[in-house]
Amino acid sequence: MGPLLFDKGAVELWGSDMNLYDDDLVKFEAEGVGLPPDPDLQGHVLHDRARIWYATYGAGPAVILLHGGMGHSGNLGNQVPDLVRGGHRVVVIDSRGHGRSTRDERPYSYQLMASDVLAVMNELQIDRAAFVGWSDGACIALVLAHDTPERSAGVFFFACNMDPSGTRPFEFTPVIGRCLNRHTKDYEALSATPDQFKAFSDAVGEMQRTQPNYSARELGEIKVPVVIAQAEHDEFIKLEHAEYLARSIPRAQLVLLPGVSHFAPLQRPDQFNRAVGEFLDRVSLGSAGSGS
Repeated sequence: MGPLLFDKGAVELWGSDMNLYDDDLVKFEAEGVGLPPDPDLQGHVLHDRARIWYATYGAGPAVILLHGGMGHSGNLGNQVPDLVRGGHRVVVIDSRGHGRSTRDERPYSYQLMASDVLAVMNELQIDRAAFVGWSDGACIALVLAHDTPERSAGVFFFACNMDPSGTRPFEFTPVIGRCLNRHTKDYEALSATPDQFKAFSDAVGEMQRTQPNYSARELGEIKVPVVIAQAEHDEFIKLEHAEYLARSIPRAQLVLLPGVSHFAPLQRPDQFNRAVGEFLDRVSLGSAGSGS
């Protein structure tokens, strides 16, 4: 259906896939999701007392994928092939302390992790890119767009809050449990500190409880194209908060994803990928650097 006017943004409702993929995350818990083999380039960037891991696939305007808290870039592995087929250079990054990236003893902050993303862009000679962020990755992308808009062609912001009022009271569910089980296994397999998952998750959780805390004025300063994507059954983020973000960010658009939850990129990747593709069609990527 066509877009419905929604104050400064617009609301679109994407139809559900006929065939469910992994709504209960049973497959994800058992097998995980990884990146395609043989990236065109991979390595670490040394930045601000950490080693930040990245990989790139394909050629064309740059699209940077930023994963959620306590996960790693492989969690967005279902998105990479579609984006490469769409003519994009896809950059995946393990956030500071996540996956193959390291951290120091400082507390986590979204600003610090946004600066890590800029360091990877500089290493790859990417002047400007579109961002697809999931949960913590969405917050990192929007912080970067606010602070350095010249580096951002636009942000697909899925499933995160920009101030503490946006979160639901936490309720543990079997789906969340399966996701955490997978995150624990992946951390042990990928991290340079495989026995420190609890300390790592506690540090990430402290950041999530206290950050970000953007005001409506700060949201109004964001000038790049933004899509606020919200899942129908998100376990963590209030729909009212997504609506508020779409009202507060100039010309932002609200996209609703039916039938899925906070884990939509894993549950129904075809549905999620269509929404991302529509976002990329709307933003101007002609000057988004593909790097060298």
